[in-house]
Amino acid sequence: MTKLFTMLFLAASFLSGAVFASEKNKDAIVGQWWTPSKDGRIEIYKEKDKYFGKIIWTKPELKGRLDKENPDPEMKTKTILGSVLLKNFKFDDGEYTEGTIYDPKNGKTYQSKLSLGDDGNLNVRGFIGFSWIGRTETFTPYKEKATM
Repeated sequence: MTKLFTMLFLAASFLSGAVFASEKNKDAIVGQWWTPSKDGRIEIYKEKDKYFGKIIWTKPELKGRLDKENPDPEMKTKTILGSVLLKNFKFDDGEYTEGTIYDPKNGKTYQSKLSLGDDGNLNVRGFIGFSWIGRTETFTPYKEKATM
């Protein structure tokens, strides 16, 4: 009986440690990320217990690009630079769920979830209805170049 109790205690300790480690790293997505095409950077930030991402840099030729595909008439006259594309993500068991992603290329907003890959990249999945009906894009971490 003591052996069984010891094994159960060790298993519970291991599982609670894994949950703690996961909770401890929940802000790992906070920072700057290259878009898949490398023509922009998104900064992911946290407000209360939710995560958001906005465009903070674009290639110079895209800097003045208007959000003309946006269904909101007021947004059509604003530039994409500074727009919040990722909204309302909640951390849950190693994943960021219940959020949305806005695609300025077509003006549509999709349900979305985010996850960090073992390679340190951010996997952004956009979908309609079911997550298995969608597309995943990979964002890479932005690393500022060191100056001499």
